[in-house]
Amino acid sequence: MKILLVDDEKILVKGLKKSLETEGFKVVDVYDGEEALKTFASDGFDFIILDLMLPKIDGISLCRIIRQKSNVPIIMLTARDSDIDKILGLELGADDYMTKPFNTRELIARIRAIKRRLESKTSLVDKVEGEYAAGDLHVNVNYRSVKKDGQEIDLTPKEFEILELLIRNKGRIFPREEIFQIIWGEPCYDTRTIDVHIKNLREKLKDPDDEEIPMIQTKWGVGYYFRRD
Repeated sequence: MKILLVDDEKILVKGLKKSLETEGFKVVDVYDGEEALKTFASDGFDFIILDLMLPKIDGISLCRIIRQKSNVPIIMLTARDSDIDKILGLELGADDYMTKPFNTRELIARIRAIKRRLESKTSLVDKVEGEYAAGDLHVNVNYRSVKKDGQEIDLTPKEFEILELLIRNKGRIFPREEIFQIIWGEPCYDTRTIDVHIKNLREKLKDPDDEEIPMIQTKWGVGYYFRRD
């Protein structure tokens, strides 16, 4: 696995790079957002470790730019233990986050867990029905595309995975904690992350000219489900 490591703390980068290479990863390290964007565009990477606070282009902006072009897995690093930082990073498409200082072994374990989850989804792709529909909404799992009334809808990777989970199981109510465990592959630490993703999904899927009932419904005190009709 080839990893792009982006952080302006050179001592941290040096130690982390050595640990990752010891585990068999190939690591390219850069120290600011502008250099990271150029490096990412010029070479292929399987994973990105991205610091939130970067010179020239900050980590949140860089994550947003990368997500417009690629679904490469991203773990964000933050020195601030702030809920809004975590939620914003995940909302923009980061797969996970870690707050500094962190345990390097835990970071490596999370990288491997995300890699296994992605490989598992890839191996099952032929076993999953290609397309799901609800009214004028069409979700193609194999191509990871979403169209409503023939128009392409741009979703983040996590938004797509949540929508896929719900539309494949119409009518089934999923507690927030279960959605998080399925999509992120680990115990839920903040149900508000799910609320943010559902809010964004509803906004993207709704018809601006119609006050229709949202496709994704709330079962108060329980969780969310995709309506059957």
